[in-house]
This record gives sequence, structure tokens and C-alpha cells, in this order.
Amino acid sequence: MNSEIKIANAPCSWGVLEFELEGKSAGYQQVLDEIAETGYAGTELGDWGFMPTNPQELNKEIANRKLDLLGAFVPVALANEAAHEEGVQKALDVAELMSNAGYKDAFIVLADDNGTVKKRTENAGRITAEQSLSPEQMKIFASGAEKISQAVKDKFGMRTVFHHHCAGYIETPAEIDTLLNATDPELLGLCFDTGHYRFGGGKNPLDVLEKYWDRIWHMHFKDFAPQVAEQSIKNKWDYFESVKNGVFCELGKGDVDFIAIKDFLNKKNYKGWIVVEQDVLPGMGNPKQCAQNNRSYLQSIGL
Repeated sequence: MNSEIKIANAPCSWGVLEFELEGKSAGYQQVLDEIAETGYAGTELGDWGFMPTNPQELNKEIANRKLDLLGAFVPVALANEAAHEEGVQKALDVAELMSNAGYKDAFIVLADDNGTVKKRTENAGRITAEQSLSPEQMKIFASGAEKISQAVKDKFGMRTVFHHHCAGYIETPAEIDTLLNATDPELLGLCFDTGHYRFGGGKNPLDVLEKYWDRIWHMHFKDFAPQVAEQSIKNKWDYFESVKNGVFCELGKGDVDFIAIKDFLNKKNYKGWIVVEQDVLPGMGNPKQCAQNNRSYLQSIGL
């Protein structure tokens, strides 16, 4: 077992998602309790306001459960230049909270404002090249990501990773390539998510790990059910319907080869975090049992 790799879970596994959705998700105290009880060592922040926004209170709640805080998801409509300044302030607010709470090594996990663009949300998992941003639009998108990353780095010394995500403008392998080629490798890293990569049309996650290893500063472990994706194509489900039907299944029940990924990370002497994410909609399923099953699966493969 490689003790250098630390395993976390995230509030999205309890239905705490960045989208405006109906249904009630669990409160932060229950989520933190259950993350700790199911054997994880850390968590991400969740939506702004889900956990305490007072840094002392935030530290107390996390430290009392012997957890660590390793990052926060910050969605910004980066394709819209008018949203960049607000995005900078949003990221700085989150970075300030994490820094003042004592988590100075935590990441800003920057993402598109996923689920807000109709054609991307309706066609998640089957995006065509014609639905991608134009070169001019990508330039705006990339400059916004760099602007936010630079502001966070300058003010708090914290690093920013971009989370490719279905139902956003950076979903397919080609779109990941384009964004990474358009941004400073010293400034913006990649939060590589195995499940979103597969649902977004990627074949083998090891391809990205090998190609962009120096850019991958943070990892999300999510499994992918190809049979559900096939149903999504057949029935023309949107992103949320695909999630509702279990396109992101429990670890070990989909087709992501986590053993090969673990071996690769060990070979590279990876010492960072792996965040388990099994996105569910608010009120869906039994998150604690899924978290336990996912932790047991990782332990069974030596993580």
C-alpha cells in the first residue's frame, strides 16, 4: 500500500452539487460525519455557503473530525468575458476562506459554469466538434482561467486546477487538449476526473495521465457505466438524466481501470490526493453506503 496517496471524498457524493436543482441534500455536519466514518482523510469545500464561511468555524468542523480540506470547486462562465471579474472575486473569496482556515495548500478547482448552456447540457456525453468553442471563444475562455489562477496565486500563493466536466465547454479529449495548449503550464494545472473523461468521449484515462502528467496536480476518481451512456445516447438524455440513471456508478462497477491508474500513480511517486466522487442528485440513493463501498473497493486494490 502506498501511504503517500491520501483518499478523500467530496460533498457532491451526497448530492451537494453546484447546480440549482430541486430536492434537499444533506447538511454539512452529516456529510462531514459520514466522510470521516467511512474512512476518508479529507474533503472538498462544496458550494459556497454549504460549509461555514467563518474560517475559525470551518477549521473547527473539519479538524474535529480529523479531516483535511484540500480544495474547492469554483464554477465560472469562462466563455463570457463579462463574467471574468466576478469569477476572480469568487475564487479569491474561496481562497481567502481556505487560507485563513489554515488550508494553505488547498486548490481552487476551477470549472466552467456547467449545466447552464442548453446545447452542452442536452448533449453531454455525445458532443461533436461543431458544438465546441471557436478559436476566438477558446482564447477568451483560456484568458479567464489564467486571470483567475494568477489572482489566486498572487494573493494567497495557492494553485488552481481546471476541472474538465460534462455539460460544460471543456468535456471532450480534444477540448481538454485545446485548453491546456492555450494556457500557461506553470499557472493552470488539470484536475483529472476519470469518470468525466470517459463520459466525455475519452477511451483510456492512462492516455491523459501519460500525456499531461506534469499538468495533473489533482485527481478525482469517478467510475463510468458505459451501458448507461449507451441508453443516454439512445434516449437523448440530458446530463442530469444521465446522472440520475447512474452513469457515474460505484467504483469497481464501471469500466475505469483503477488498478492500472493506481500502478501508474505509484510509478510516478504521486503524493497528492485522490478525491472519490460519485455524483448524485439531491436526495438520491444512499450516499453513506456508496461512500463505504467506494472506500472498501479502493482498499481492496491497495489504496
